[in-house]
Amino acid sequence: MLKLAAIQMRSGVDPAANLAAAETLIREAAAGGATFIATPEMTGLLQRKPKLFWDRVKTENDDPLIPAFAGLAKALGITLLIGSLAVKVGEGRAANRSFLFGPDGKILVRYDKIHMFDVTVSRTETWRESAIYEAGSQPQIIDTPVAKLGLSICYDVRFAELYRHYGREGVQIITVPAAFTVPTGQAHWETLLRARAIETGAFIIAPAQGGAHEDGRTTYGHSMIIDPWGKIIAALDHDEPGILTAEVDLDEVDAARAKIPAWSLDPKPALR
Repeated sequence: MLKLAAIQMRSGVDPAANLAAAETLIREAAAGGATFIATPEMTGLLQRKPKLFWDRVKTENDDPLIPAFAGLAKALGITLLIGSLAVKVGEGRAANRSFLFGPDGKILVRYDKIHMFDVTVSRTETWRESAIYEAGSQPQIIDTPVAKLGLSICYDVRFAELYRHYGREGVQIITVPAAFTVPTGQAHWETLLRARAIETGAFIIAPAQGGAHEDGRTTYGHSMIIDPWGKIIAALDHDEPGILTAEVDLDEVDAARAKIPAWSLDPKPALR
């Protein structure tokens, strides 16, 4: 059995405050026995005003949050996914990047969000992530001390080909850290997460941002952990910061795939 924890946050405009909030929840989850802990998308900063965003964003080498989270993973002896941080990669360009730390504090793998959230949600809510962020190009699979993981971020969840790739490669747990808008969360969050679990036969852990943020946006919350049969085994029914835990049996992955390995019969898809 493996104990997972999804950290639900309400990140704001101050990275140091966000680090402190995340650390408190991560330490609490580890004290409760979780050995794999995941935080949401944009753990370190949610700032929609461009000038203020660029005043805060650092390169990977200069971002103090990265060594802080590395030290926390080592101190607690956990595998820690920081769902994503905004990382400066060029003039006026950033990456939306997940960092996975091992129990020794070393970075096991990085993942840059592949699919940019360029949408018009309503007459008053429009998002153009590609105006700031460079899209990633590579799926990331890693054998960790706890399980074989496949990484994704938020809007990636709408693109089934990425997840079928992870299913074919034998991934046991797929991470979906997110900052879903409220309208899309109410309509599609649960449905999409359960679909990705069913079609891959993998566990899904989806830590979310939730509530009214300092920069004016509102996110859906409702973090979830879903089993390979598509059953919700743990969920938060609100948008407040908190901790979601579940004990999982990785043998369920092989059992689910033996019953309905639908993805194994598809022609190999293009990932983008």
